[in-house]
Amino acid sequence: MNILDLVSNIFKPAAELIDNLHTSEEERLQQKANLLNVQAAAIQAALDYEKEALESRAKIVNSEAKSEHKITATWRPIVMLCFCGLAVGDALGVLPNPLAKEAWTLLQIGLGGYVIGRSSEKVVKTIKESSVGA
Repeated sequence: MNILDLVSNIFKPAAELIDNLHTSEEERLQQKANLLNVQAAAIQAALDYEKEALESRAKIVNSEAKSEHKITATWRPIVMLCFCGLAVGDALGVLPNPLAKEAWTLLQIGLGGYVIGRSSEKVVKTIKESSVGA
């Protein structure tokens, strides 16, 4: 579930309650407009938080990639290559023991973090370039 769906689902019961109120149509529309304003503010706050989180992750990835120490600069790709080797080995039945469910969960989290980290780095760079050009 993404953040927009989460915020919408939080406000959905209130919107239904307003629809069921026995008041004038004008008052009901005014209350619904007030609720939509609050919902829009909540969505904006959530998006601002997500943007800051992505920028923070991108800064970490950038600082690691720019590090003068080889291990710091390359540990993410090395770990992902190891994960890839384990996944291929498990899929081909080469490993002496199949990977545990927890190992697959760790692999999914690691891959997701790596992909999101690299993607957010590119997204933040694009956002910065477009805001500088504007």
